[in-house]
Amino acid sequence: MTSSASVAELVSDGERSVSFEFFPPKTDVGEANLWRAIRDLEPLAPTFVSVTYGAGGSTRDRTVRLTGRIATETSLLPVGHLTCVGATDVELLEVVRAYREAGVNHVLALRGDPDGGPGAPWSSHPGGLEHADDLVRLIRSEGDFTVGVAAFPEGHPEATSLADDAKVLLAKQEAGADFAITQFFFHPDDYFRLVERAAAMGADLPIIPGIMPVTNVSQIQRFAQLAGAAFPAEVADRFHSVGDDPQAVIELGVEVAAQMCQALLDGGAPGLHFYTLNRSTSTLRVHELLGLGDLPA
Repeated sequence: MTSSASVAELVSDGERSVSFEFFPPKTDVGEANLWRAIRDLEPLAPTFVSVTYGAGGSTRDRTVRLTGRIATETSLLPVGHLTCVGATDVELLEVVRAYREAGVNHVLALRGDPDGGPGAPWSSHPGGLEHADDLVRLIRSEGDFTVGVAAFPEGHPEATSLADDAKVLLAKQEAGADFAITQFFFHPDDYFRLVERAAAMGADLPIIPGIMPVTNVSQIQRFAQLAGAAFPAEVADRFHSVGDDPQAVIELGVEVAAQMCQALLDGGAPGLHFYTLNRSTSTLRVHELLGLGDLPA
């Protein structure tokens, strides 16, 4: 049984939003681990949780099913992901309707990575959509959906400039987006500069910073490279100094994430969105260190 308020309302009401992102596992064991993480985090009463969409829409059915299970079997408000990749507009509408039938009325609308992966040239699917703002309009055309979009503190890798990147975010808002979640980053100032650029362009939708606590140095470096995000040398050096001790890496990841989260909240960020990688331990520790207490359900 989920909250009747939308994410946009919950993140705009003056309360701190905390949310968690999961990805659809490929195996039954992975799915059991995912549900363990969901149940571990559920008592924190997050504002919402989201379930990602695999590359090229490869996990479409599993994503819709898992998001629907969250809607019906937990107290959490689920946000399903949807990308433009590998689907016609008719097929995308079918997914939107499948979400609605599953009891999900929040969707994160993403263009998605090119078929060749990050860095490859983008080409829309035949009969499909070109940009995320097109997908926002398509979702909104289906009725009472709350729509989120992506934002990029360091600029989208394909953006010609940071100003152009802010214009894209404005276009998503004008298409009907209600809130944005950022790509993960490591400098709070990158987030605050994004908010300033967006506001200067006229985009005033809530922008929730995305946080990924480091648990594995080589993994976070790979993720950062794929996402076009910087893993700053001064941060990397701290992790490499304890790189031979996996537990020390996790502990440092919690410390670094908690410090950054506190700076974001102190600076006025409306909340925090944790990329959990389907694990709960580091997120729970960061939450504890921040002393967030009871969150809006």
